[in-house]
Amino acid sequence: MRNSDEWTSFQSINARRRAVRDFDGSPVSDADVRAILHEALLAPSSGNLQPYELHWVRDPEVKRALAVACEGQRAAETAGTLVVVVGRIEVGVRTADAQHAYVESSGLDERSKSYHRAQLRKFRTFLRFAPLLCWSPIQALLALLFPSLTLLPVGSGGVRHWVARSSIYAAQTLLLAAAARGLDACPMEGFSPRHVAKILGLPRGAVVPIVIALGRRAETARIEPRWRRSFDDAVVLHGRDDRVA
Repeated sequence: MRNSDEWTSFQSINARRRAVRDFDGSPVSDADVRAILHEALLAPSSGNLQPYELHWVRDPEVKRALAVACEGQRAAETAGTLVVVVGRIEVGVRTADAQHAYVESSGLDERSKSYHRAQLRKFRTFLRFAPLLCWSPIQALLALLFPSLTLLPVGSGGVRHWVARSSIYAAQTLLLAAAARGLDACPMEGFSPRHVAKILGLPRGAVVPIVIALGRRAETARIEPRWRRSFDDAVVLHGRDDRVA
């Protein structure tokens, strides 16, 4: 049965979440950022491998450099702080090891442990073989012949797409958590990944799907009425609609 209070709360949070491009520049407390990041880490991910890191940028010099790498976007320049979402398959490998240790030492019953062991074996095999370069030309050919296979997670490019998709779940959760915390955020895709990687000292192979500005909206921030496509235009219904009984 639907909990009306929870639904109303979610609608309020979802309505408050806006892509704010002008912040007042005031600092965001560590307690607020930590609380938001903790919630973001509860996001789902493929195989629960969580193949990402959330780089919380506290250093003013690093923040200024990132604002330049974000091509002068006002949100990056005026936000109280920045969070850079970084995807790395090595993090997924590390997570699989940590998850295995957790399963073996947990109080889960044997049936649950067996399930998780099997899942981890499957995903460890994926993490070991999917990134091999030999898959890349095969994946490219399949994508050319069958466009629906474009995002098949094999080959270096396919695995980077997979890592980025899991990272975006955490990013979206972070945006909603910020709204629930009474803060504002702006997800930014317009930046130089190469420069961001250099500024943060990221290893080769890391992907940066999104940079998020966090702070409080300025009084002059432009918040227009929200426009979205209609339900009937965006939702493709397969099966009977209960409204037409």
